[in-house]
Amino acid sequence: MKNNQSILILDFGSQYTQLIARRIREANVYSEIHPHTFSLEEINALNPSGIILSGGPMSVYDDEAPQINKEIFNLGIPILGVCYGLQLIANNFNGKVEPADDREYGKANIVIKSDSSILNGVTDSSVVWMSHGDLITKIPEGFSINAETDNTPICVLTNEELKIFGLQFHPEVAHTEDGKKIINNFLFDICKIEANWTPANFVKQSIENIKAQVGNQKVICALSGGVDSSVAAILMHQAIGENLICVHIDSGTMRKNESANIIKMFEENYNLNLIHVDASQKFLLRLEGVSDPEKKRKIIGTTFIDVFEEESKKIGNAKYLVQGTLYPDVIESVPVMGQSVTIKSHHNVGGLPEKMDLKLIEPFRELFKDEVRNIGRELGLPDSFVKRHPFPGPGLAVRIMGNITKEKLDILREADQIFIDELHNFGIYDDIWQAFAVLLPVQTVGVMGDARTYENVLALRAVTSVDGMTANWYPFKPDILEAASNKIIRNVQGINRVVYDISSKPPATIEWE
Repeated sequence: MKNNQSILILDFGSQYTQLIARRIREANVYSEIHPHTFSLEEINALNPSGIILSGGPMSVYDDEAPQINKEIFNLGIPILGVCYGLQLIANNFNGKVEPADDREYGKANIVIKSDSSILNGVTDSSVVWMSHGDLITKIPEGFSINAETDNTPICVLTNEELKIFGLQFHPEVAHTEDGKKIINNFLFDICKIEANWTPANFVKQSIENIKAQVGNQKVICALSGGVDSSVAAILMHQAIGENLICVHIDSGTMRKNESANIIKMFEENYNLNLIHVDASQKFLLRLEGVSDPEKKRKIIGTTFIDVFEEESKKIGNAKYLVQGTLYPDVIESVPVMGQSVTIKSHHNVGGLPEKMDLKLIEPFRELFKDEVRNIGRELGLPDSFVKRHPFPGPGLAVRIMGNITKEKLDILREADQIFIDELHNFGIYDDIWQAFAVLLPVQTVGVMGDARTYENVLALRAVTSVDGMTANWYPFKPDILEAASNKIIRNVQGINRVVYDISSKPPATIEWE
């Protein structure tokens, strides 16, 4: 979307950068995150309606602190600086930033001192969320102070003439009571942007883009059967019709009856060209003896591509491969900030060989999960399908700690199915973002009947989340966990102990590998 109806977010390493993007999109405005090194030429090419400078972990006076091209302030584009972004504005307009005597973290009450278009409708003394250890001690030239807190005398700065605004607090965080008003003030009153980022518009524009890119070429869609790949397949089919060939690969790491159910659903309900490839032996052979989770992901990603390339040769003239890559996959695999650390690679963004005959199409690369679900609804997919929990590309291979065997996969398949069935039985499946079982490389002593057992430990995981970037463990009622545990131990040979994971993200990830 390069038509001036977008917001550019320049990232300086804040933990909240993705949350800024989400809040803007919730207002039906498109936003893109780019590193702070994004050049003036790239900014002009994007032609955004506004620019937001994110927070960050460093201080602007540090020797290696990330900086910005000062010419950005001369583009005539409205700018909002948040936390580090505010201090960067001050630094570039001859203000002064120094370490604070008292660092300010958590809730504070904002005291409004003068009117500002960024604070329209904001309640005096309302709660804002602070996270900073520096203060502006000298007002930047041409700016006025609009608000303060007990520990922060310069909390909001404004240059109405240049349309440059700075906030020491984080409006994107839910704890900031009037954060939505502040963001909307910037979007609609200051940037004069239109709220046209909707599923219907996304579908329309995506179809136009896909047609322009693909023409009459053949396209292969990697159809796993999950929400992302299925929505991608239907979107592509609307764009190019019979030129789409969907390939479902059974990697041997799927859930119980997953492949059979996928084939049945698409054959009975959707007019797609669908090829089913059972490559389970190839995957399991390549995974034999491999325990390192990164190696598993790389092997699975490479093997998927190998199989697709084999199928493309059979098809004859396929030029493109479609994948349902999401924004969190990209963020976790390819850091936005140069100083960031890769958390884990995802098979659809981190495991591709250097040379690949097929060119990638990733229509959802800039989207969060809930946005893809809304697009699925727009395309007519039933709610029961679009609400399915996320399932990782490497499948159960990253839910078995240690090396992979068919026996372990079969054990985990049975246990996982029982767990998910219980969530449906108790009517709580839709309350949970993601739930699954993990087979641990740990055996413990148990007693079944009068006999001693020495079998595997199974961990259950269930979390609530909005986009997968952060997550909290789901607080089950004890009788639900008891029912799931009892059924698993009674019915799955090889498991004699069940535990529940109560870690949140961060510090843990949702998946165990």
